[in-house]
Amino acid sequence: MSLYLALVVAYAAGIIALGLWTSRFVRTSSDFFVAGRGLGAGLVFSSMLAANIGAGATVGAAGLAYRDGLSAWWWSGSAGIGSLLLAFWAGPRLWRLAHAHGFYTTGDFLEFRYGVSVRTVVAAIIALISLVILAAQLIAGAAIVTAITGAPRWAGALMGGAVMTIYFAAGGLLGTAWVNTLQLVVMLVGFAVALPVVLGRAGGLETMLAGLPPWFGDFGYSSGPYSGWTLLALTGPAFVISPGLIQKAYGAASERALRLGVGLNAAALMVFAFVPVLLGISARAVLPGIEDPNAVLPTLFIQVLPAWLGALALAAVFSTAVDTCDGILFMLSTSLSQDVYRRHLKPDATDGELLSVARRIAVAGGLIGIVLSIYLSTVIGALRVFYSVLGVSLFVPVLGGLLSRRAGAPEALSAITAGVITLAVVGLGPRPYPWLDPTLTGLLASATAFVLVLTLRRHSSSHI
Repeated sequence: MSLYLALVVAYAAGIIALGLWTSRFVRTSSDFFVAGRGLGAGLVFSSMLAANIGAGATVGAAGLAYRDGLSAWWWSGSAGIGSLLLAFWAGPRLWRLAHAHGFYTTGDFLEFRYGVSVRTVVAAIIALISLVILAAQLIAGAAIVTAITGAPRWAGALMGGAVMTIYFAAGGLLGTAWVNTLQLVVMLVGFAVALPVVLGRAGGLETMLAGLPPWFGDFGYSSGPYSGWTLLALTGPAFVISPGLIQKAYGAASERALRLGVGLNAAALMVFAFVPVLLGISARAVLPGIEDPNAVLPTLFIQVLPAWLGALALAAVFSTAVDTCDGILFMLSTSLSQDVYRRHLKPDATDGELLSVARRIAVAGGLIGIVLSIYLSTVIGALRVFYSVLGVSLFVPVLGGLLSRRAGAPEALSAITAGVITLAVVGLGPRPYPWLDPTLTGLLASATAFVLVLTLRRHSSSHI
């Protein structure tokens, strides 16, 4: 067994063991869903950051930087900008409502604000798109295993999927908060040690940029939708209203813990965003000709770093893929168990039944994610689908529900419908205007529909 594989296997075994150990503290659905609402700022920070620095922020961002250069910062940088809004505006308001009314999920808030129809529609959307982003994380984990062993993608996806499914199903949010802390340490140490070595062997940033296309050093470069600064429309809104992140915010012990934890997460995201970008540019300079964007980062670590350091760096990348997977399973299992099972199928379900159903859904979701990861092509491609649909369907209803007490189900449903249909038409139909960003257009259509229906209903009621 190679050093690379041995370290990754040992690390995987370690986080499974930690996840199983934490399961002893998960006795109620509240422990599983919102960690008993007792997370301090440190655990809010670590669980948020570990979930946000996933396959897209590492493997995907490095692949983007290999193509676009420095402007790939906007992939994770935009997530940090969105997280600031969650930390200091949306998050505290949602936290207060969650504590006052016992919310477990974003669906609880949507039903409280708009009614059961909106909750049901959103639960269905979350179920579908969660499986897509889960597959994206597993693609990244599989890329590591493939780079190390030459094994096919399905073998790597099975390994990563098994690890995250076991420890999440055991510990829920309470367990993953502690597992994520370990994963965060491994990830940050691995990248912090690897980055200066890679830059040194590549000759430094100025030397690398001198031999690359001129746009590689342009922070404001964009080749069109899903490139450079246009990524702000894609990832920014999603990190304000992601159901998984909102539920982690529900688990904060206080508003101060929420603001501090999520705010530090936002700052760390914007700083960390430079790391995979610099690694991707380095790979382009020293290893030109890599065709698979998923392979840029693992190939760089294996071919440029010493074996011991390459193994540590690969463990860090594997960590980012797995720890984001648990956040997706968290979002999927809690939404379906609370928003569908308990709300529609068995309203009188006991706390133990709800906990059992959530765990079974997590296992089923992990298996489906593994299957999808074999057929979807790239990390970034899968994540685009997730962030786009999430943003155009939830951004306006969640923020609109916080801003206006007059809005109801018609406004929310019209916003969701207009956003999703516009995204599909612009993104999948003929593109007479290549610069037209599908996600931004969908967000504008969603906001327009929300305001229009609100105005028409207000005008109608004033004439009654």
